[in-house]
Amino acid sequence: MDAQQIIDLEHEHVLGVYGRAPFVLARGQGSTLYDSDGRAYIDCVAGIAVNALGYGDPGIERAMAEGMGTGLLHVSNLYHTAPHAQLAQFLCETSFADRVHFCNSGAEANEGAFKFARRYGRTHGSDAKVNILAFSNAFHGRTMGSLAATPRPKYQDPFQPLMPGVRFAEFNDLASARSQMDATVCAIIVEPIQGEGGIHAATPAFLAGLRALADEFDALLIYDEVQCGVGRTGHFWAHQGYCTKAEGCACGSRCQYEPDILTAAKPLAGGLPIGAILVRQKVAEVMQKGDHGSTFAGGPFITHVAHHVVQRVAEPAFLTAVEAKGQLLRDLLEEINSPHILAVRGKGLMVGVELDIEAAPVVTKGYDHGLILVNAGPNVLRLVPPLVITEAEIQRVAATIGEILSEL
Repeated sequence: MDAQQIIDLEHEHVLGVYGRAPFVLARGQGSTLYDSDGRAYIDCVAGIAVNALGYGDPGIERAMAEGMGTGLLHVSNLYHTAPHAQLAQFLCETSFADRVHFCNSGAEANEGAFKFARRYGRTHGSDAKVNILAFSNAFHGRTMGSLAATPRPKYQDPFQPLMPGVRFAEFNDLASARSQMDATVCAIIVEPIQGEGGIHAATPAFLAGLRALADEFDALLIYDEVQCGVGRTGHFWAHQGYCTKAEGCACGSRCQYEPDILTAAKPLAGGLPIGAILVRQKVAEVMQKGDHGSTFAGGPFITHVAHHVVQRVAEPAFLTAVEAKGQLLRDLLEEINSPHILAVRGKGLMVGVELDIEAAPVVTKGYDHGLILVNAGPNVLRLVPPLVITEAEIQRVAATIGEILSEL
């Protein structure tokens, strides 16, 4: 079948909830994707911050072959497997966490975090301690609980009523957050760097203030690092970049930027579906056998591949390179002489370019220039390429964006 036949077939049989590009992707290598007609595109989307090690990575392919070689693609969570335990150990050793619960996606991780928080609130407070504080411009997923914490009428209104018990404050505004706190709040959830909301980083004072507020009201602090975690910012966990200690927030002592729960997903297995909920012991203690679970979560095949991915991403030299490449990308974007660029912001290889025009035409023109881009809100270009993108590719990306903007 040619590209148009495939597109027509999809239109006939697939639920139309995605606005797809007008071509069919066929293969990938490194940071480059190729469509079914052989056209090449530098990928600045990476499956929306998923494909950390790019495409056709030999290490991932070997890890997949090893996992396949056991014959255990899936077993029930009623049974022990080594990859499950080993991945959990690695995630605990690189973070604040004492325990990990695996799931299948970021939205599922956030749903689990809400359950854990409400169980904690009822155990340590009262039956009324069930409210969750989230923030303006947040995005935590599209399932019913995570959607309730995503304050966007476009997403929420068609699916009312949503999960009750969610209240909102202004992002990066501690006074606003304090005004919403009381004894009924069991958790505060925040993205250290908002992705879908336009690539906005929390200030150090804001995150430290939320930690203090959570402690004051005996609420849990939840970091949603689904998009910004696992090396994306040049630190293994995004919040570790806020810590002034040389070792980061995994230094063994309590840090003012550490959460009680952290949710992760997108890049954990380099493109295979997995999510994780990292928790402190005080959270783990309130969860009992049978309180939560998932059929496919933490299977031996995916956790084996994920263990390979996170070990590579956590290497200090790898993270240093991500930070340096992110700085290069931001510097080159800031040098573009275009009146359409209002601001360039972000950390590591999570970069936003705020425009004075809609981002959608820039994304569309990118296809003609061999560049795959995505927006974050109506007027922000989001660049979240594979973490293995090269400096030469970054230079081409910036030059191409400059060319596109000069045409608009």
